[in-house]
Amino acid sequence: MLQDEHKYKRLRESMVKTQIEARGVTDQRVLAAMRKVPRHLFVSEALMDQAYTDTPLPIGEQQTISQPYIVALMTQALALDKNDRVLEIGTGSGYQAAVLAEIVYRVYTIEKIRSLHMATRKLFDELNYTNIVTRYSDGTKGWKEESPFNAIIVTAGAPEVPKPLVDQLDMGGRMILPVGNQFAQTLVKIYRDEKGIHQTSLGGCRFVKLKGEYGWQEE
Repeated sequence: MLQDEHKYKRLRESMVKTQIEARGVTDQRVLAAMRKVPRHLFVSEALMDQAYTDTPLPIGEQQTISQPYIVALMTQALALDKNDRVLEIGTGSGYQAAVLAEIVYRVYTIEKIRSLHMATRKLFDELNYTNIVTRYSDGTKGWKEESPFNAIIVTAGAPEVPKPLVDQLDMGGRMILPVGNQFAQTLVKIYRDEKGIHQTSLGGCRFVKLKGEYGWQEE
């Protein structure tokens, strides 16, 4: 078992150096979180040895765990502070939430698929992530009772920016999400200040569809 831990630690280190630092991610807190979180525990046993490769992987229910670089890029783009409260839409495997939890005060994460919600809640408890709060709900509506949030991250592609999420951003808040059609999206960063809402593009990406009242409709 100890041998496995050493192996996965080496793989994590290699992942950070060759896939993340080499592509320009420089936030030391993000790099430290990526080095620490055991990504192999967020995929099925059959895929553990592929967990640190430069690719998304299936997690069931037609969902994926994002490519490590994309996780790091989106996390860095949020410009996080240790006291931040962050809302994640689309818990999925739970990996992105765990990376966030290593950096910020509290993570609120919403998952629409019950089986994934149950599995990740159990995993967070096993890994002692006491600062992650989970919810089984339609994430496109956000989490109004806990708003406003310092940052919001959406880990599925939306046809447009969900208005409830913008409304739940605190002053000075940042949001990052993929916006586009079901085949290709643009990674968009939104910033809210006294002058209003500002939007910038961080380049192309491809995510599974964000489903819900303010996303893609159920088929």
